[in-house]
Amino acid sequence: MTVIYISCAVLYIVSLIASPKKTWKAAKSGIKMLLKILPQFIVIILVMTFVLYIFPPEKIVDLLSRSGDWVNMFVASIIGSIVVIPGFIAFPLAGILKDIGVGFAVLASFTTTLMLVGVLTYPLEKQYYGAKLAVVRNVSSYVIAIVVSIVVGLFMGGLF
Repeated sequence: MTVIYISCAVLYIVSLIASPKKTWKAAKSGIKMLLKILPQFIVIILVMTFVLYIFPPEKIVDLLSRSGDWVNMFVASIIGSIVVIPGFIAFPLAGILKDIGVGFAVLASFTTTLMLVGVLTYPLEKQYYGAKLAVVRNVSSYVIAIVVSIVVGLFMGGLF
């Protein structure tokens, strides 16, 4: 992350040197867009906090280690679709799940839906992309996640 921040800062300075007017105009435009979208982000963060309170990592581990892999894969896909967890938390959580014996198909289902499907971000997507595109994107992402999970389960073992 540090490399990205440093790169952005350097490129911003280069942009300021090359064209200060355009850079300030772009910065002002970005700030206006941020302020416009900020209320929806705040709502998403509040809902995400509530959902993470209901589904803390310990509860997710408990839910995904109960029954057979097909059921767990489905449960993992539902949890992953609803919960919004950043990757730096999700992947160590997947490591914990793997260590306690959760199958690779379940892990693939959980992490793939977590990164691809956005039930909580749907209202924001709907506003910017339209309802039809938001639904198509989420449904197709869910289908892709299930296919990936099945393929991972077949190759890594645990589904059949």
